[in-house]
Amino acid sequence: MPTATDIAFSLAILALFAKTLPGSIRAFLMTLATVDDLLGIVVIAVCFSSVNEWYWFAGIVVCAVIWSLLVRMKKVLWILVAMDGILAWVMMFEAGIHPTLAGVLVGLLTPANVLHGEDTPRAERYHDKLNPFSALLALPIFALFATGIHFDDLGPHMLVSPVVMGIALALIIGKPCGVMLVTWFTTKACGLKLPKGLRVRDLFPMATACGIGFTVSFLIASLAFRDSELSGEARLGVLVGSIISAVIASILLSRQSKRYMAKVERHRAEAAKLSQGAEEALQDMSHVDGDAAFPYVETSAAQVAAEVKEEGDDSDEGIS
Repeated sequence: MPTATDIAFSLAILALFAKTLPGSIRAFLMTLATVDDLLGIVVIAVCFSSVNEWYWFAGIVVCAVIWSLLVRMKKVLWILVAMDGILAWVMMFEAGIHPTLAGVLVGLLTPANVLHGEDTPRAERYHDKLNPFSALLALPIFALFATGIHFDDLGPHMLVSPVVMGIALALIIGKPCGVMLVTWFTTKACGLKLPKGLRVRDLFPMATACGIGFTVSFLIASLAFRDSELSGEARLGVLVGSIISAVIASILLSRQSKRYMAKVERHRAEAAKLSQGAEEALQDMSHVDGDAAFPYVETSAAQVAAEVKEEGDDSDEGIS
């Protein structure tokens, strides 16, 4: 259940409390959340699917081929595309595979490159068109029905349930620790590098936002526990863990954002001071007679400011 990271809610926290942080933080979170959700879907496919008759799988292959052909046509027939997508969902369900994978299948088959002289890739254009419906309609409805918590049955005893506490602690503590450890290992042992000016410890506030599970975690909870009471406890654990993770992430990201802005202002002040010194030096040298060359004077104020900014970006101070 802690595998998945809710992209919508985690990015909302980042947008509200970390507006001034570098875009590399947002890109890292989006990449991580996407991979997390894919891993969650793999868990669903492997652990919570049962294989039925072979002809349903043949139907899935046919739907996949038709989808691949339709979305590559010069003029896309949207009615046929929609019907094929719905049919693929039904085939997945009847085959015993969780129908969530139908979305993954058609997404992978949609071309991400430019076709027929178009300005933007089709996958990007379809994403922009469908995103409002997904974010404002499908996601809230899914979250509402997937929660499935009966608040009238809640009591203090449920909060100390091993299931609730285990899932909540996994989201609040386990998920950030896992993100930090894997990031540290890949940068130290595998030779991978973080974006310029970003250190491993700078990712901790963002890593706490990865503990926001919701949607996919609710789905896995409903599949993992057939017993209604245990299923309710699991969903409550996801809800509690996600809310606490969101609160912690909001506080840490807000503090990190303020520290980063203070650092930026400090570098701007240094750049302004050096720029002013360069301007004064140019004015003083303009009164010197002779043909003597002063190479250091030729550096413009704009160049000095750019050098100071570059030094700040490349420094080991990070963004904290």
